[in-house]
Amino acid sequence: MHSQILFDHGRAARIGLPEAVFCQGKSFAAICELLERFGPKSDHSVLFTRLTEDVFAKVPKALTEGYDYDALSRTAFVAPLAPKKTERVAIVSAGTADAFVAHETARTLAYLGIACQLFEDCGVAGLWRLTEKLEAINACGCVVVVAGLDAALASVLGGLTSKPIFAVPTSVGYGMACEGQTALASMLVSCAPGVAVLNIDNGYGAACAAARVVLQLAAKTQ
Repeated sequence: MHSQILFDHGRAARIGLPEAVFCQGKSFAAICELLERFGPKSDHSVLFTRLTEDVFAKVPKALTEGYDYDALSRTAFVAPLAPKKTERVAIVSAGTADAFVAHETARTLAYLGIACQLFEDCGVAGLWRLTEKLEAINACGCVVVVAGLDAALASVLGGLTSKPIFAVPTSVGYGMACEGQTALASMLVSCAPGVAVLNIDNGYGAACAAARVVLQLAAKTQ
């Protein structure tokens, strides 16, 4: 018997994006129940986020069978949604230390059926790493920037592309990086106009923001 975990199956019809399961903070029993409920036999495909490798490893194999799990992004789903005919989303990260957020963004978009392209290790301390990829980035319809430390990548890229930009500060960095607070403040006071900023480490939210843009662009051209 399922407990009273209420799920919003009507969300996709209202906003074009389905509800996901945020696993952090949930009891192990609740996670097991939800994995069972939305497994291969379910009529609903659901994305699980913040599902850590140690927790997933403890779940009985009978419940995890059929799931596509990725430890780096801490995401799992049984099957992605049907592919959408949209422009690609560029995901540009400053360093490999930001990969957990960049890959959460990529996995969320993959689950939603939206094509994306990862451009990793583009930190502005070596500006050539970004400029040599700029043409490919501009070929996408929307950009997600992922950066920790001083998060200068968001401002620099914001001055180099006309594409909609969603910036995600990460909790990466020593001391005064303050677990992403400095990156967040830097992005919020960016001198590049029109850069929208997500919460710290929120790759899932950035993917959903980008999805709203490319889905609307696709709807306008149909």
